[in-house]
Amino acid sequence: MAEIIVPELGESISEGTITKWFVKEGDSVNQGDVLLELETDKVNIEISADNSGVVSRIAKQDGDVVLVGEAIGSIGEGAGASAPAAPAVETAAVAAPTPPAAAAVAAPAAQAAAPASDSAAAINASPAARKRAREQGIDLSQPQGQAPAVATPVKSAPLTQAAEPANASKEGKPTERKRMSRRRVTIANRLVEAQRTAAMLTTFNEVDMTAILDLRKRRKQAFFEKNDVNLGFMSFFTKAVVGALKAFPLLNAEIDGEEIVTKKFYDIGIAVSAKEGLVVPVVRDADRLSFAEIEKNIVELAGKARSNTLAISDLQGGSFTITNGGVFGSLLSTPILNAPQVGILGMHKIQIRPVAIDDVRMENRPMMYIALSYDHRIVDGSEAVRFLVTVKALLEDPEALLLEG
Repeated sequence: MAEIIVPELGESISEGTITKWFVKEGDSVNQGDVLLELETDKVNIEISADNSGVVSRIAKQDGDVVLVGEAIGSIGEGAGASAPAAPAVETAAVAAPTPPAAAAVAAPAAQAAAPASDSAAAINASPAARKRAREQGIDLSQPQGQAPAVATPVKSAPLTQAAEPANASKEGKPTERKRMSRRRVTIANRLVEAQRTAAMLTTFNEVDMTAILDLRKRRKQAFFEKNDVNLGFMSFFTKAVVGALKAFPLLNAEIDGEEIVTKKFYDIGIAVSAKEGLVVPVVRDADRLSFAEIEKNIVELAGKARSNTLAISDLQGGSFTITNGGVFGSLLSTPILNAPQVGILGMHKIQIRPVAIDDVRMENRPMMYIALSYDHRIVDGSEAVRFLVTVKALLEDPEALLLEG
């Protein structure tokens, strides 16, 4: 008998939520087969079988929170067999649902009977079937088709309250209630914590994107043929940010107690919108990478984010973050710091606007607002403004960036 143990999930991660079991009790598994999926604060992780055998016990169900090192099931020896009665039990549960009012008053009795029915060896039902039966007030120890006993109504839960639909507001309007995913909860907590602990300010500027658009138009085909990747905007912004960080190193630092830790490396986080929320995979050593290498890194990380295959190591250790709300049409925003970092650059939509070229001439130019949010505890306003001016200057002279990269 071998226990199924929650493995180490990565630095600073001590627990996860079971999103889905791919096996049930009685199933045969081979070593390396995926047993379940765990959702952590940062990524989803698949847990595989350490040995071959039969799933003899599943101790934690979908939606349960589990700790690193905890035993959540076991695999025994022998050839497995599927549980034949499970489909029938689930069918019975669907075929004979309890009316809402009866289910509400029967809940205490069903909960009291649950330990006995869960431990009864004679009931050949999957964990999912038992859970569903409990939710609907069905006693699996009774013959199929027999209605469960209804307990005496409790004064604190009158029938008039039980009859109210669960998906209705107090005013009787339709609503939908859905539990937040672990990642969404973590994102919410971290954003609130960043605003609570940092003296966060935002400064703005705008970039004339004419030169970058012209350069991409002239070189994009040759760039693709040589590197097998498109020349996008993010490589220009990454290179410009690295150049500005070298000139203003406090934007590449963090606060540790009463100390300032200035980082001598340039691991740039690129915010990516995924199904479960925003994630920030990191392009490592961006100062040492060519434009093509940066683009390939970004394409790979974005693909992993959207397919939910990012590893913990892909998300750790960034020193500065870039986020691009422009892909969704944002014209201007104030990005929130990705703590413990002290700087984040926000890109926005490229929009044609009239620009004064000199005292006489006006031209329509492709302009982008850029925003720098920074932690005023260690970054002075003048330094933040000059950092953003440096980013602007580098972006408006992209050929110099390209030659350097």
